Amino acid sequence: MPALLTDPNSWLSLATLLVMEIVLGIDNVLFIAIVSSRLPEHRRAAARRIGLSVAILLRIAMLSGIAWILSLTQPIVTIFGAELSWRDLVLGAGGLFLLTKGTQEIHAEVEGTHEEHGSAMASFAGVVLQIAVLDIVFSIDSVITAVGMAEHLEIMIAAVVLAILVMMVASGPVANFIQHHPTVKMLGLSFLLLIGVALIADAAHFHIPRNYLYFAIAFSGLVEVLNTLASRRRARRRDRART
Repeated sequence: MPALLTDPNSWLSLATLLVMEIVLGIDNVLFIAIVSSRLPEHRRAAARRIGLSVAILLRIAMLSGIAWILSLTQPIVTIFGAELSWRDLVLGAGGLFLLTKGTQEIHAEVEGTHEEHGSAMASFAGVVLQIAVLDIVFSIDSVITAVGMAEHLEIMIAAVVLAILVMMVASGPVANFIQHHPTVKMLGLSFLLLIGVALIADAAHFHIPRNYLYFAIAFSGLVEVLNTLASRRRARRRDRART
């Protein structure tokens, strides 16, 4: 371990893996922000912290079983002529879950059932479980990539832990922003549906480059920022007209 601390290649590997984990964690942060919003406000931060803490342990366990991780890409079943591995099955199930969850949340937002039943209806344990399990779905590809990019387990674990700590810090501001901007929340839910489709496509061996998804998220976010600025400008003009 001391030799790793003085090896420039080790620091380069750590930096590369950390950036990759953070970029691939954007959709994870979005999901965490939306799913935790169903809880009472005073319990949201705790749910995010506990869920991501469990995710750290699960990722470390996955990385520790390197041979098992690599075996996840080996075909185990053939469906309609397509050979599927455990990785494909996990991604497909995660994609279907995101499609279901996103559709339910959009329905609740449009129909107003959140307001009718209250956010306290959400189960604290259920939210924590969703955060932890979906983190595995979102991270399975990045973990497999980390195994291929880095030679030392310590570097892989350090990158994963640091990336999740970044997610812990970012999930709070993102959740608060989404909670106070319903249109942004609807955009986020739409992108969860898009990510769900991408996961299912990956499971079917039809890869959709994540750069396309991130560009769509960034472009829509920019348009929403411009809309927000325009709305504020109109509101100020109305206020000046009244005075």
